[in-house]
Amino acid sequence: MQIVSQILFVAALGLAAYFISRRVMLIKNTIQLGRAEDRSDNPSERLRTMLLIAFGQKKMFTRPLVGFMHFIIYAGFIIINIEVLEIMIDGIFGTHRIFASPLGGLYNFLINFFEILAFGVLAVCVVFLTRRNLTKVERLQDTRHRELKGWATKDANIILITEILLMWAFLSMNAVDTILQERAVGHYAEAITGDFWISQFLKPFFMSFSDGALVAYERAAWWFHILGIMAFATYVTYSKHLHIFLAFPNTYFSNLNPKGEMANMPTVTKEVKIMLGLEEPDANPAEVGRFGAKDVKDLSWKNLMDAYSCTECGRCTSSCPANMTGKQLSPRKIMMDTRDRLEDIQKGWLATDQKAPIAEFEDGKSLLGDYISEEELLACTTCNACVQECPINISPLDIILQLRRYKVMEESQAPASWNGMFSNLENNMAPWKFSPSDRFNWVDGVK
Repeated sequence: MQIVSQILFVAALGLAAYFISRRVMLIKNTIQLGRAEDRSDNPSERLRTMLLIAFGQKKMFTRPLVGFMHFIIYAGFIIINIEVLEIMIDGIFGTHRIFASPLGGLYNFLINFFEILAFGVLAVCVVFLTRRNLTKVERLQDTRHRELKGWATKDANIILITEILLMWAFLSMNAVDTILQERAVGHYAEAITGDFWISQFLKPFFMSFSDGALVAYERAAWWFHILGIMAFATYVTYSKHLHIFLAFPNTYFSNLNPKGEMANMPTVTKEVKIMLGLEEPDANPAEVGRFGAKDVKDLSWKNLMDAYSCTECGRCTSSCPANMTGKQLSPRKIMMDTRDRLEDIQKGWLATDQKAPIAEFEDGKSLLGDYISEEELLACTTCNACVQECPINISPLDIILQLRRYKVMEESQAPASWNGMFSNLENNMAPWKFSPSDRFNWVDGVK
């Protein structure tokens, strides 16, 4: 019977690894649909940014209480999963608490520490569920933010409930295990650990169980915990919680320039330099590509990684002055729409025979128009509040600017007030409609 359990465990592990690796490769290929962009400069500064923002959760603590609760979940996710190593070894080789004997007292200390974190994760997940569904924090409500309607809200609740169940399975498994040790039932008597700090308070709930019922519960909780983690890891690749993994590369490849600095288009910069005599024209000039961006393939790979890294926390939208005043713009929606567009390309490509690479797939849609409206783009004031607030350095503004450049430079569609300003800049070198020679006439009235 034990060998059957081991075979089933290895099969489940292999199946999870297959689906996760397949999904990871698909996401990688989808991100590579974006334009090439060099983000390899200043590796020491990039490493420092990643350690502070992703590993150290620096920007989360701009809202201290929420930041602290998020840190508990984050630390619990990282540290508790060390315990998964023992479960995997036990599952593959048919052992039980294989590290208990060689580690001795250190083993008990580690499990006690894991239990404290597990209890913290469970408690914080309950608080977060309450914030979303009972106290109704404004930035997390689909009645106020249309991008959260449907799956986005369900996804957040599914993750929180799953984490609660996984932590309960871990704690109750430990409680039942120690009861079986005390009763010297089978192989449980071989690894004597004694009570653990948190699970000992759950023991009274199981003391009336028979030995057989306790063994059945312990095995069920063990299987639920490890299979739940495998399922969770697979599900995360389809969820906004992919940021658990992508936050690290995303912050490493952050834009290190000052936030107010907007990147010029290289082709336009080159033409201006040629006009000013600062650069010679190419003997065989390359064909000028598209100005700005119409679809995800016109964005950079970093923009697409931003979309997959978005946590949907809404800090960007809650700080956006345009959104505050009732405009259609929501920086969170910009990122979610970009990811939705990437996912639709994936689904469409997977529905074909897949002989052609995903980069060649066309479905007649585009990010601009089919997902993001002109009204949203024109509402942006380029204040950088969204970029400043994002906990993992995502830049919705960069995508907005590129889509807006396409509307203006490729389709010549700009508000009349903008066209007037453009004409004044071209003719008068200022946004105002008067000659540069008259610029200081106002001084005469001061004399």
